[in-house]
Amino acid sequence: MQKLLLTKDEARILGCLIEKERTTPEYYPLTLNALQHACNQKTNRDPVVQYDEQTIEIALDGLNRKGLVSNVSGAGLRARKFLHLVESKLEITEAESAVLCILLLRGAQTPGEIRGRTGRMHEFGELDELEGLLDRMTGSENPLVLQMPKLPGTKEYRYVQLLTGKPDFSQLDQASTYAPPSASSALDELRTEVQCLRDELAELRKKFNALIEQLS
Repeated sequence: MQKLLLTKDEARILGCLIEKERTTPEYYPLTLNALQHACNQKTNRDPVVQYDEQTIEIALDGLNRKGLVSNVSGAGLRARKFLHLVESKLEITEAESAVLCILLLRGAQTPGEIRGRTGRMHEFGELDELEGLLDRMTGSENPLVLQMPKLPGTKEYRYVQLLTGKPDFSQLDQASTYAPPSASSALDELRTEVQCLRDELAELRKKFNALIEQLS
């Protein structure tokens, strides 16, 4: 399989599509507006970004050409919706795509951080199970994940995704630590979910109006 190389914008969008498919399946596939909100979340993202619609559309076009994203459109839909094709294109399991998602959205992570942050997408048992999966992902013919050398003052190895290329380790920050979400972070998550609900409600209204017109 030919190795894919994504831009940072493409990586962010791909990670968001994987995440939302698992955590909010009732709103998936995502509209352009919902995807923009997902990319620009202030929680569970590193770095935090502020994409406009044009940035999203350019990255989606690139992902489409690489066979990683498709869109759904047709009668009854108010707007195009987008879905990822990660498992089929990269020939990976749902567990592997959950790991990849966290690394795409959060940057370098320890096994413990990955296990804690993939909980809503895939439930790993013991840490050994995840570490075995990471070994397979780093040791495959076309690895998607790389184990970083230990940084001074750290006890655990961290892992990074390779879809955007091998990182410059000298530019990576020290290992992050997990902190429970603050009240403001929870509010940002709620706003994103509310926006998804608004998009869905608008589509239902359009379908209802179209049905009324057919019956009148």
